[in-house]
Parts: sequence; C-alpha cells; structure tokens
Amino acid sequence: MITSRHLSSAELEQGLDTILQSPKGEGALRLIVRRPEVDQRESVATAHLDISEGLVGDNWRARGSGHMPDGQADPDMQLNIMNSRVAELVASGPERRELAGDQLYLDMDLSSENLPPGTQLALGEAIVEVTEPPHTGCKKFASRFGTEAMVFVNSGMGKTLNFRGICAKVVQSGDIQVGDIARKV
Repeated sequence: MITSRHLSSAELEQGLDTILQSPKGEGALRLIVRRPEVDQRESVATAHLDISEGLVGDNWRARGSGHMPDGQADPDMQLNIMNSRVAELVASGPERRELAGDQLYLDMDLSSENLPPGTQLALGEAIVEVTEPPHTGCKKFASRFGTEAMVFVNSGMGKTLNFRGICAKVVQSGDIQVGDIARKV
C-alpha cells in the first residue's frame, strides 16, 4: 500500500480553489474502483453498471446495509460517487484516491445545488440517478486520510458541496470507461 502523510487543515484549504472550479454541466469520469471484498480495491479502465447489481464486480449487494431493516443492500446507496479533485486532495495525490472507498470519481461539481436528488447523469451507455441518502466519512476515511480530512469533508461547506460524495443508483444499465463524460439528462 502506498503511504502518505495526512494533510493539515491549512493544506486542505489551499486546495479549495481547485475544487470550486469543478465543472457543473458535465464532467469526466477519472477513476472506476470495484471493491470485490472488504478493504480491497480494484481500479479498472472499463466496467458495467447494472440496475440490480450496481457496479458489476463490486461487493455492494453482498455486503448489505445496517441501515436496512432486513440487512439487505440499500438500493439508494448502490453507488458512491466522489469529486475526483477532492479525492486527490485528501489523498495527497492520485495514487491513493481509491482508498476513499467510492466506486466512481467524477471531475464534476457534486453539490446539492448542482446535482439534487433525482438528477440523472448519462455516463457511457449507462444512466445513474442521484439519491437522497447523505454520503459521509467514516472511521476508515479518517484513518486513511486523517482527522483533518474528515473534518474538511464534513464541515459546513464540505457538506453543502458534498465533498465526501453522493449516493446514486443505476437506472439504465450499460458499459462505462474512464474518460467518459457524465452529462445531466
């Protein structure tokens, strides 16, 4: 595993201008990451998004959810999408972005104002829909990127702009690849 020091609050804040320049109308898919098992990451150049399975090869369905009464996977949390600029900043570079635990990393403004729940994004052959559940940092995020990064993504601005990311579900199955442009439908 590639290790890196954790950034200070001041260093994280220095990256704000770059993050705030994220495109609003469309944005490139910079990284696709499957999680075949807990704490395992597999970066891939191409993948298939499926209405019932989410990102094929990811453990979303098998892992289930403590938020659901029956323990089954939450269909509104099928995909986790993170702004690639935020991921690169908190990870101190591109090599560790995948440790954030998200599946899709878009160079796009993920704020609730720009992508409110119900917004659909065409991505490759697939269409995904932003869902309501918030996506917040966890203990693993803090241990990988530091307490300051956790505070940064969960700050008032961080929550408003969804620095930690958004949840989504697949509404049209299809193939995707790094470099595809996500566009609002």
